[in-house]
Amino acid sequence: MNTLQTRWAALGPREQRLVTMACVLVGAALLWWVALAPALQTVRSAPAQHAQADTQLQAMRSMATEATALRTQRSLSYEESLRNLESSVKQTLGAGATLSVNDTRASLTLKGVNANALAQWLSQARLNARVVPSEARLMRSQAGTPTNNATWDGTMVLALPSR
Repeated sequence: MNTLQTRWAALGPREQRLVTMACVLVGAALLWWVALAPALQTVRSAPAQHAQADTQLQAMRSMATEATALRTQRSLSYEESLRNLESSVKQTLGAGATLSVNDTRASLTLKGVNANALAQWLSQARLNARVVPSEARLMRSQAGTPTNNATWDGTMVLALPSR
């Protein structure tokens, strides 16, 4: 520290002002990069993050409402569930799907089923027949369909209510 004071005293007034100004400039740049720039970036990105959080909150509320609605639905008997499942397979998936039932398991074989129809059917199966897939082995069909009209082949196993 003593050598620094000695060197400072050896400088002329003009050099002392220049060194002081350089130190102030370096200090101001450091203050900007460490304190102010990150804070300003946070303030600038806050509206986008807030909008994203609002979107996620709306999605969560929607899922909570759906879960509550599903919880309040009455349970179906085995026969009702199977009847609704068979009906939805015929109506939504058509000839591309074959349903076979073995006790409390239903196996669905898919051949060239449209992706949108499959998604719609899964929703119907959950709501109307109260079943969800317990196993799924799906592969995109090799038929030369465009990507926005994809088709699927494979099998799905669904758990039916007990008799």
